[in-house]
Amino acid sequence: MSIDTISTSTGSVTGQPVPEGRTHWSGTADDAELAHWDAVATEVATKLAVDVLERDRANLDPTTELDLLRESGLVNLLDPTEFGGGGGHWESAFRVVRILSRVDASIGQLLAYHYINAGNIGFTADPDTQAEWHRKTVQGRWIWGDSVNPTDPDLSLTQDGDAFRLNGLKRFSTGASAGDVILVNAVVRGGDHDGTIFQFVLDHDRAGITYLGDWDALGQRLSASGSVRFEDVLVEQTDILGTVGDEPFSSLVTPGIQLAFGNLYLGIAEGALAQGTELVRARKNAWFLSHAETYRDDPFVQRVVGEFVSSIAAVEALADRTNASFDRIIERGADVTAEDRGAIAIEIAKLKVVSTELGIEVANRIFEVTGSSSAKASVGLDLFWRNVRTHSLHDPVDYKKLEVGANHLNGELQPISLYT
Repeated sequence: MSIDTISTSTGSVTGQPVPEGRTHWSGTADDAELAHWDAVATEVATKLAVDVLERDRANLDPTTELDLLRESGLVNLLDPTEFGGGGGHWESAFRVVRILSRVDASIGQLLAYHYINAGNIGFTADPDTQAEWHRKTVQGRWIWGDSVNPTDPDLSLTQDGDAFRLNGLKRFSTGASAGDVILVNAVVRGGDHDGTIFQFVLDHDRAGITYLGDWDALGQRLSASGSVRFEDVLVEQTDILGTVGDEPFSSLVTPGIQLAFGNLYLGIAEGALAQGTELVRARKNAWFLSHAETYRDDPFVQRVVGEFVSSIAAVEALADRTNASFDRIIERGADVTAEDRGAIAIEIAKLKVVSTELGIEVANRIFEVTGSSSAKASVGLDLFWRNVRTHSLHDPVDYKKLEVGANHLNGELQPISLYT
């Protein structure tokens, strides 16, 4: 296949019709599917919980943790059954992210990005090439990292015969250093495809790729989100998934990652409350001015916990509804309109707003009921706050509030981008 015949599913870029039968995803998850993947995720989370603090402090690439995800089958949850995948739905995947994030949000983030990155097989790749991508992903039990940070557009492709050469530096490349392959977006400079943004997949050990290991954040320390340098990296035509554009279906990838974030923040809130509840129940006596005998019977403690339980229940309901709605949009494939895409993006933005605030609130205020002893480093209750505070800075939640408000007041939708 020559460069001039590279296929793409983004019809608005090429001017060609969008193919029918875009993906294998159809329908929504039933109770049996949800229960199955919930159980698998819970088992993995139990194993991650054993040494989560030690791993966080070691701040190493999570190679052992990713092996656990591979062995459990979680990495292939969304892949078709005919290639050995789990045949699951996005609702199941988002719930898995939530469950893992109750214990280890770094691993929840890595898996969330993997789902979205590998999901580009369906969002971006031509239907004629999807089977081979799924086959390679399942057989290799690939974990997909990425190097697509849109606020850092410093990658360029230059034509080299029938191939390209990739150069530049990309920060915040989640999963790249620890995964098996890297999803990369880069703009072509010069030649017949000047200005086109290609999306392609590189194996971890491709010559010319250097992982800088400079991820030194307050939280999400095991998310392998350091910078990557690309120096004359060969990009073959067979590495290319397609082009990046604003066609409604392919651009659902952005609402998808925002929906993953909403579930991640909710999971952190649930985890903080769960550990906080254990600490409160274990506390003896009560504050000396209290009329209660124990902290768990103190009305002020019960009031704060009651707030948290109620707020979490409300956000859980919104998340579950939105997760299922995402599957219903995906099922429509090429029939997805800009209006459909905009509507689901607004619903997801609502979840992003409330889950962000919930995660920060619970992870911060849980200390009010667990007391001064819970501030010990050995307790590790701070992990939840450090994780949600770090990841919630990914993109300003105030802009999600503006999206929702402008839509409610004026029916406005934001221009399609890798953040909206």
